[in-house]
Amino acid sequence: MTPHATIDDFVAAEVLTPGDALMTARLGRITGESAPLPLLALAFALRAVRHGSTCFDPRQDPEVPGLAWPDAEAWLEAVRASGLGRVLVAEHDLLYLDRYRELEVALCDDLAARAATTPPALDEQRLTADLDRLFPGDEHLDQRAAAERAARVATIVLTGGPGTGKTTTVAGVLAILQAQSLATLGRPLRVALTAPTGKAAARMREAVVATAARLALTDDERAWLTGLPSSTMHRLLGWRHDNHTRFRHDRNRRLPHDVVVVDETSMASLEHVARLLEALRPDTRLILVGDADQLASVEAGAVLHDVVAGWSSEHVVRLTRSHRFGAGIGRLAAAVRDGDADTAVDLLTAGEPSIRLVDPARAHAELESTLLPLARDLVAAGRSGDEATALARLARHRLLCAHRDGPHGATTWNDHVTAWLRPDVGYDEWYPGRPVLVTRNDAPLAVFNGDAGVVVARDEHVLVALDGDPVRELATSRLPDVQTGYAMTIHRSQGSEFDHVTVLLPGAESRAMTRELLYTAITRAVTGVTVIGTPEDIRTAIGRRVARSSGIAERLAARAAVR
Repeated sequence: MTPHATIDDFVAAEVLTPGDALMTARLGRITGESAPLPLLALAFALRAVRHGSTCFDPRQDPEVPGLAWPDAEAWLEAVRASGLGRVLVAEHDLLYLDRYRELEVALCDDLAARAATTPPALDEQRLTADLDRLFPGDEHLDQRAAAERAARVATIVLTGGPGTGKTTTVAGVLAILQAQSLATLGRPLRVALTAPTGKAAARMREAVVATAARLALTDDERAWLTGLPSSTMHRLLGWRHDNHTRFRHDRNRRLPHDVVVVDETSMASLEHVARLLEALRPDTRLILVGDADQLASVEAGAVLHDVVAGWSSEHVVRLTRSHRFGAGIGRLAAAVRDGDADTAVDLLTAGEPSIRLVDPARAHAELESTLLPLARDLVAAGRSGDEATALARLARHRLLCAHRDGPHGATTWNDHVTAWLRPDVGYDEWYPGRPVLVTRNDAPLAVFNGDAGVVVARDEHVLVALDGDPVRELATSRLPDVQTGYAMTIHRSQGSEFDHVTVLLPGAESRAMTRELLYTAITRAVTGVTVIGTPEDIRTAIGRRVARSSGIAERLAARAAVR
């Protein structure tokens, strides 16, 4: 590295932020370290966490013109010889802020201990009968095999794309384990259903209730399963007002549950998964559920992806048969997931009605022709107070954007649609038919970030009808923060599904557009996908992976090798 390549140089190049520089300077003063290279490493470790990694990989050169990148070993040796002590640690050719190294080690130690745990013996005859009853026929063979595996181990990871039957498998496993508990212990299971966000937790419970209606359950089994509550991981662990990184439940005060199911685990941060694992009793069964190929948590860590990549196949089951998509969407999602850009472009340009590619030059016309009829239908239903029609119409389409702001952002296109409607609805913010997205949790109201609704007329006033089972009507003054919802970011769409989605790509120059983001957007659709972009945009997105550095997969693989 040239002598002039300093933290300030990387801040000027917009690789580091002023906040990274300020925090590094503060920690340097505390530790007494003033050498440029270890402090630069510390600044990049802070940046790594801010970008979702749990560590800084010095082999990942950001390739800033004019700023040479040190050899990876030079970084590591500088940190080992520095006075940064436990603030920054070099391990396995990676550089960790010590807190994140401790979380990684604790998580992997706990998973290794759980892998060595043998659950109680099963009533084999009862297990076979329940598997036959709950997963009949060839159509459910993969779910049956996954459920049987889950019943035989203390910890299981169920991963797979949307519609592959993860919830069906979970509901079946819970019914099986409940029957075993009643037969051997004489009491019902204590089960916790949890997820990283309030929206995901609510959707999980709705999905379990819907699945219970389809499974061949007894009346008692169905009543028990549909009566299980769900909560966020925060609420399950017990929020502490005096400490934002610890919870009421920990190694000294364990959770009381026999089974804990975590849905949408891809959205869970390293912090939350590690804290959950330490709070479980050794004999508690753990079922981690999610799509390892989707976007990861907005916080540090891609835990589900790393665990699937590194853990023993005995504890990881991947469901692959989709029961949700049409064939075209399924093939497109698989091509994107697998990095097959040629097939993805061919599918989008082959003329199949359910999946198509629209030139960005036609973006405005395409979106106006799609969104304006939707908006007018919502206004008509909202004015007549027909909440069922309004919510059903809203679920038929959503515009998904990589960005929140800017010319390709969700906010911009929500503003466009609102402007198109002004001659019809005037300038009242709460016009009947306005779709809204909740952007802040309100636990007492059971309203969560990501919930969707439509404004409907009621006599001389308006209410917001929030989608759910049942639909709830709330006064506009009672709602937490909301935004207009014709369009939403792809990040916010996780856990949702729509009949048709339009995906607005921001162009190849946007670093936000990655394979994981495109895959997540496409898999929100049930019957149709329109992508606005060029073939080159598609190829660029598929070729760009989310780069998150972590040592979890390697740690788990090393522990498995020792066994």
